[in-house]
Amino acid sequence: MREIVLDTETTGLSPKEGHRIVEIGAVELMNHMPTGKTYHQYINPQRDMPAEAFAVHGLGEDFLRDKPVFAHIAEAFIDFAGDARLVIHNASFDMAFINAELGWIQRPIIPLDRAIDTLEIARRKFPGSPASLDALCRRFGIDNSSRTLHGALLDSEILAEVYLELIGGRQPDFGLAPVQGHSGRGASGAETDWRPGPRPQPMPPRLSAEEAEAHAAFVKAMGDGALWNKLS
Repeated sequence: MREIVLDTETTGLSPKEGHRIVEIGAVELMNHMPTGKTYHQYINPQRDMPAEAFAVHGLGEDFLRDKPVFAHIAEAFIDFAGDARLVIHNASFDMAFINAELGWIQRPIIPLDRAIDTLEIARRKFPGSPASLDALCRRFGIDNSSRTLHGALLDSEILAEVYLELIGGRQPDFGLAPVQGHSGRGASGAETDWRPGPRPQPMPPRLSAEEAEAHAAFVKAMGDGALWNKLS
């Protein structure tokens, strides 16, 4: 299963007010494990940068002026996303901007049901508790000390760690879940029906002689009716 953990930075809070995306960062997961593949792009919004937005991400007009516009990076972004599920914190915000940008260049929008919203997951799992990305990092002991400003790629990398914790740990199935289409075949392709057998050599006792003697004395002191005597 392929998933893309994604984050954007923008010039404001709503594309309906003319705000644009200025940065996209994304991390690829395969079966809930990072593959090392990432996507990162700064984007020229072709408009001014409000002071409030600059205070959040530090991306100013001078820095963005020579960056490509969204229309020129759309194909690469769509290719990277493919048909994977998109893991986003507060998905409705980022999806609104992505689909607005796609709509402005006459490209098909991405259905909202392709998005997994980690904010909603966190609120369901920890009702009444703070659910910001920083708060979840504190909860799960994830180091976000380098996050002095918001950055799309850094935030998506941190969100990937948070997401894996939210769904049950960084290795939620410990690699034991069957691969889709797998039917009990071994590496050679032959059918396998593995069952545990007896050990070739018994394991050595872990109790010392003193511990075994102390335990025997403890059981004896409980009398003949002790439950331990019936079980052993």
